[in-house]
Amino acid sequence: MSEIPKSLKYSKDHEWINIEGNIATIGITQHAAESLGDIVYVDINSIDKELKQFDKFGEIESVKAVSDLYVPISGKVVETNQNLECNPEFVNDDCYDKGWIIKVQVNDSEELSNLLDATEYEKII
Repeated sequence: MSEIPKSLKYSKDHEWINIEGNIATIGITQHAAESLGDIVYVDINSIDKELKQFDKFGEIESVKAVSDLYVPISGKVVETNQNLECNPEFVNDDCYDKGWIIKVQVNDSEELSNLLDATEYEKII
């Protein structure tokens, strides 16, 4: 199993979150990407929408399945990773950097307490 970045927080649904200021960058974990197999499409239909913690924000499609994506923190979706339109494989190749999926303007950073740290996440996988 690959290294789980200690600086990030995680949801039980296998999304990761990195907060800088009031912007959260969100993607799926390496574990999720490996479980899905080759990613062929990322569908995000939530740009400019206000979402509550754990709301669905899109779908990710692999050669094996289509899975829902859930936002790990409440806020407004302010950006999507446009590179994934032509290169969805970035999620498989580099899920914590080039393969990020959305950026959210955070409403309530207290919600981070509902998420897992790297050690807790490692236990559930």
